[in-house]
Amino acid sequence: MASRSTTISPRNPTTIATSNPTTVCVFCGSSPGTSPAHLAAARNLAQTFHAHKISLVYGGGTIGIMGELARTLVSLSGPHAVHGIIPEALIKYEQDGNGTSGGKTSIDEALYGKTTVVPDMHTRKQLMAKSVIEGGPGSGFVALSGGYGTLEELMEVVTWNQLGIHGRGIVVFNVEGYYDGLIQWVRTAVSAGFIAPGNAGILVEALDAEEVVRQLQEYRCAEGRYRLDWNQK
Repeated sequence: MASRSTTISPRNPTTIATSNPTTVCVFCGSSPGTSPAHLAAARNLAQTFHAHKISLVYGGGTIGIMGELARTLVSLSGPHAVHGIIPEALIKYEQDGNGTSGGKTSIDEALYGKTTVVPDMHTRKQLMAKSVIEGGPGSGFVALSGGYGTLEELMEVVTWNQLGIHGRGIVVFNVEGYYDGLIQWVRTAVSAGFIAPGNAGILVEALDAEEVVRQLQEYRCAEGRYRLDWNQK
């Protein structure tokens, strides 16, 4: 999977494009969760993005945490601030939740921002990562609460960071202790010798929306990252 990501890496993955807007990719669930705190966190994050003039790129869903995040930010900053990227096969599940759309996108840009339909998951992740890598200072990746897909996307960009494919910040927004287990797993993997101590800080935690933005703004690449050349032919 990492080999596909080489198409998105810039010549210097730590170079910041200062003229481009700050762009944050948020991984999150297409379900609302059982606690209202998860949707509230999505709204708070959108409000904080608006206050800091941050653009959002996300998975393109209109339901669950995805939809709450996109709707809230569009209502505050306008459709230009949100870009959803969704594989065609997922439209009927992540845009209306009941499979009745027949796989055709009918998303309202005035409510959810721009939507790009792509053929597969790899293209979705490449385009989201490209938006972040080409973004201005403070751009990065954030995980709100979610399931298998959220965790897979999160750990892939963590791996890309470790491999030197990008140098952007990666933050877990830990709502009601949702990611306590993941944070403990990182500590366990370090003590067990599977993650180098110098790479333990690739993934950082935030407990509220303002801390999410601050962690991205102050993010420093881990000392143990691999210095690999991803531009070799």
